[in-house]
Amino acid sequence: MVDNLMQARIFEFTGGLLCLDFANTLEDRPSEHPQELLTCYSDLVSWGQQADILEDQEAQQLLKEAAHSPAEASVVLRRAVALREAIYWLFERVAQGASVEGDALVLLNAAIADTMTHAQIVPGAAGLTWGWSVNEGDLDRMLWPVVRSAADLLTSDELDIVRVCASDECNWLFLDTSKNHSRRWCDMKSCGNRAKARRHYGRKKGSSL
Repeated sequence: MVDNLMQARIFEFTGGLLCLDFANTLEDRPSEHPQELLTCYSDLVSWGQQADILEDQEAQQLLKEAAHSPAEASVVLRRAVALREAIYWLFERVAQGASVEGDALVLLNAAIADTMTHAQIVPGAAGLTWGWSVNEGDLDRMLWPVVRSAADLLTSDELDIVRVCASDECNWLFLDTSKNHSRRWCDMKSCGNRAKARRHYGRKKGSSL
């Protein structure tokens, strides 16, 4: 049975771009026991809803479709996790100034090719814009904007400001839009404050010796 959206997991959106936020759906990456946030198809739907990709009615419809086709929903979830790991690997390498050639780029390119079969130009509030041709059975529709976001970032000037959180317990990705491009943490309120607390404790402990 698909989980109810009322019990949905709450996700954090600190990456600055859709693809980076999606890459950050695994917590505690550097640890021996990273915490998977996409544990079931309803988590994927909930993420899409909280990312403003899916409307409430769309999300409910997807959950109904997934309940009727659980095997297909499971396949979509596995593909989503594989896509996430490819996106994370690519942008972590970018942040380190390393080459991004390899299987992850092949996987993303395959996802781009599939995604673009659903893309179309549609009227918007400010003129023509990108949109999607959607059927009720498209259980992976929340992934299409993520794939396009990753493709856009990889080919944009903003690629130079992709960063990895400096916290040894985090390693989430984010776009450093600070004035001097000197931001170190994905979220100052969490990772930044923890690092400051550790430094304070270390200085206090050292002064007491």
